[in-house]
Amino acid sequence: MSEILTAPLVVEFPFTRSLGPVQSAFLTGLRERVVLGVRTTDGRVLVPPVEYDPFTAEEIRELVEVAPTGTVTTWAWNAAPRPRQPLPTPFAWALVRLDGADTALLHALDAPGPDAVRTGMRVRVRWTAERTGAITDIACFEPHESGTAGPATPHSGAFADPVTGITTPARLDYTYAPGRAQSRHLAALARHTLTGERCPACRRVYVPPRGACPTCGVATGEQVEVGPRGTVTTYCVVNIKARNAAIDVPYVYAHIALDGADLALHGRIAGIPCDQVRMGLRVEPVWTEGARHPDHYRPTGEPDADYDTYKELL
Repeated sequence: MSEILTAPLVVEFPFTRSLGPVQSAFLTGLRERVVLGVRTTDGRVLVPPVEYDPFTAEEIRELVEVAPTGTVTTWAWNAAPRPRQPLPTPFAWALVRLDGADTALLHALDAPGPDAVRTGMRVRVRWTAERTGAITDIACFEPHESGTAGPATPHSGAFADPVTGITTPARLDYTYAPGRAQSRHLAALARHTLTGERCPACRRVYVPPRGACPTCGVATGEQVEVGPRGTVTTYCVVNIKARNAAIDVPYVYAHIALDGADLALHGRIAGIPCDQVRMGLRVEPVWTEGARHPDHYRPTGEPDADYDTYKELL
């Protein structure tokens, strides 16, 4: 049996968004140790606040201040906190209805164990020492025996230096196993050979192979060597530099129909000015030392392919 290939993969990017007046006031308020909600037309107070009533879809802007104390409405114990969660030690995820609010806020509750947590217990906000205008300005909730505070009070939502945008890092860590078809394809790439698999029903050759025909839905097993030369079917000129990419802009990214394949794959075109790349251009792969994939494709010097030879692969 051939070696089963696996590789750790990380998908990570910063998600940046601007804030409207309600969310801006809410996050700026957290920076100032003030918890704001919004009152709906029927008098309910929503915390965290939203800009539109979830039942009527009406725009709502009436901001109110609620207390930093509240009541646990439900909870779940987290015995093994993951990296970047609010607390490094076991804690409870809790929905807390702050005094003056009609909805509950989800956050961590610091408690010595699950026996110390119960629905109906009284808690209060524990603020972080340094606050920036984010939900993490609330470090967590902590048990606090107290009476219920009064109703929400009107608030203008005006603060000095308001928070107008947030950036949230998104990250997904996982282990990828390519399976039989792609493992064979990757092994061939290590030898600088491009391969696909032929469908036993429609006889089309797909690159890279997925183990099944995307058209017929039947399993594929016949490995076919394709290329290495191919034809540019469509392309675009990239003028925005990707973060951490060593490629200077502008450059051309194209769909390339490899000879013998029935599906175009993606590749970068180099060795030719961007304004000279065209549909039908004949290209070949350029490999770098130790690379598993072609670094880019360059013109072969052959005459352009006739449109009829690749029109079905656009």
